[in-house]
This record gives sequence, C-alpha cells and structure tokens, in this order.
Amino acid sequence: MTHSSSQKQARRILDCVGLYCPMPILKTRQEIDKLAIGEILEVLADDPAAEEDIKAWAKRAGQKLLEIQKTDEGMRFLILKEK
Repeated sequence: MTHSSSQKQARRILDCVGLYCPMPILKTRQEIDKLAIGEILEVLADDPAAEEDIKAWAKRAGQKLLEIQKTDEGMRFLILKEK
C-alpha cells in the first residue's frame, strides 16, 4: 500500500462521514459495484472502525486498497476495483 498514489484519480467519491459501522462498508460495496475494473473509488469516513473494516473488506472482496490518508475530517481511502 503506497502513500504516494495521490496522482491517481478517483472515478467516484463516496462520503461516509457521519456514518457508522456497517454503513461505510455497505455503501463502499455498492459504489465499487458501479465501477469498471481498473477504476478507483475514493471513500471518506470518520468512523473509528473504518480503517480496519475497509482493509478487511478490500482483502475479502479482492479489491486493492491503494492509499489510506488521515485527514482533519477522518480518513480517506483510495480503492482500485480489481474484479
């Protein structure tokens, strides 16, 4: 997982700020399903459990977590749809 992939452009941005488990994962799965293979989803979340939840989901779902960035609002994830 790199922290220098900010040059990669997200196809969609999913704002999950204010949502708590399991909503960020459910919404992430719904949005990733709308993308074509090779496209990137940016997810914004402030749920303290989001980092571990999204890491585990991406691994299970066969998607690649490109970046995790801590922000003032919470966390930012870049997820590459691989399948």
